[in-house]
Amino acid sequence: MIARHIEPELWDRLRTYPVVAITGPRQAGKTTLAKTIIAHWDKEAIYLDLELPSDLARLTHAELYLKENEDRLVVIDEVQRKPELFPLLRALVDQNRVAGRFLILGSASPEMLRQSSETLAGRISYLELTPFHLAELPDIPIKTHWLRGGFPPALLTNTDVQAFRWLEDFSITFIERDLPQFGLSAPAQTLQNLCLMLTGVHGNLLNHSSLANSLGVSMPTLKRYLEYLERAYFIRMLPPWFANVSKRVVKSPKVFYRDSGVLHSFAGIGDTQQLFGNRLVGASWEGYVIQQIIANLPPRVSPYFYRTSNGAEIDLVLVKGTQPWRTIEVKFGDQPTLSKGNHSALDDLGAPLNLVITLHPEDYPLAENIRVCGVREAAKYLVEE
Repeated sequence: MIARHIEPELWDRLRTYPVVAITGPRQAGKTTLAKTIIAHWDKEAIYLDLELPSDLARLTHAELYLKENEDRLVVIDEVQRKPELFPLLRALVDQNRVAGRFLILGSASPEMLRQSSETLAGRISYLELTPFHLAELPDIPIKTHWLRGGFPPALLTNTDVQAFRWLEDFSITFIERDLPQFGLSAPAQTLQNLCLMLTGVHGNLLNHSSLANSLGVSMPTLKRYLEYLERAYFIRMLPPWFANVSKRVVKSPKVFYRDSGVLHSFAGIGDTQQLFGNRLVGASWEGYVIQQIIANLPPRVSPYFYRTSNGAEIDLVLVKGTQPWRTIEVKFGDQPTLSKGNHSALDDLGAPLNLVITLHPEDYPLAENIRVCGVREAAKYLVEE
């Protein structure tokens, strides 16, 4: 089994908090990770999958059942299917506040986040499990991971054909089953069309008006759809960084598919040759690198991008507190040179170190405080001093 990056932190939080939640998209590996914890837990544990009618029935009288098992670690999978559990968990924790009582897993529906944050404040700690990221995959080629994405059933299958068959089925299930379960009432064909449109704007500024008109919906409706997609970890809205109030900085976020395999599936890309010949290749590489970086950020470091009306731009700005800590420009081509707009942005931001990340496993200085490196090699520059 491939070790997950968050496992040590998960153990630490289970020893500290009464309730720990692992959130993340379906099929990212939450259940596998939870069962690994159960196998090594120092006391008895119970696993409940709320998508199984038999396990759901065990919580018909949830208070009685959970009180009878208060000395065990209770793992509740797909907890968003029973949001009424959250007030009960709060009451039970307050009656017997010890660490490691509940480990809950959920696909991060808006209802789940709202309920848990309101009722379990101060009692719960959240960890996000992404699909496999590059730091967890020392033996898998970057191009394979970039092409297929990080979902285990797609990444670890034998062929690209099998990978993209799974990704297509996953996307259909997400649109037709998962989003309605999360509370999004919308025609499946409309959501399918939206996902196809998002492939065309992946890595670009989000123009809500243009997208709403193309989809044939109102602006509030489009924003509601996008909010659900973002909270379900399907897309990422990367906000702009306002480094200087005197600069005319763009206000719109950039939008990315969080998983490169999902992007490629919607774009009709099925192998590396098709990827390298597709007009999306540069935007795809940018989104892939950004996801790998964000998945491994130190605590209290927040991601942004930077762009002004005068042409200054940087793909990723990592901010610690109120100051840019690192900047990252993603380059797909063989000559990782910085443009005039890139240099202007670096002057505006004043980060102590700036990285230019390429597809190649290189690591060398380009100028003072600027290094060219591969995405794996970048990791050593993103550790807090």
